[in-house]
Amino acid sequence: MNFEIEKKESYTLVISKVEKLDSQVVNELKSHFAAISSASDRNIIFDLSLTRYCDSSGLSAILIGNRLCKDAKGSFIIAGVNSAIKKIISIAQLNKVLKILPTLSEAVDYLFMEEIERQLDDQE
Repeated sequence: MNFEIEKKESYTLVISKVEKLDSQVVNELKSHFAAISSASDRNIIFDLSLTRYCDSSGLSAILIGNRLCKDAKGSFIIAGVNSAIKKIISIAQLNKVLKILPTLSEAVDYLFMEEIERQLDDQE
């Protein structure tokens, strides 16, 4: 399995176990994102700590995950992105669209903060 899926209380953690996020594995990733979304999970943290390379098909899969979460009024957060992948994301100008945090723990903290803000907005 190229991706490990861990269901948490407020989010689903998707851990990339591949060195290259490319056309060889993106269909599997898209399937995971779709399954998570159809299970009514609106928050995904995508951990790329073990991934060293991402091509345009990988970016496309990431954008699908982001869109599914956004459509569900949830959060899609990427953690553990190395400098090479950050550069590709910046070149594609997706750093303005995607929420990227350095570590998994920061991503979890950020997600909980967003959930609290959504709950406060719902009460108004």
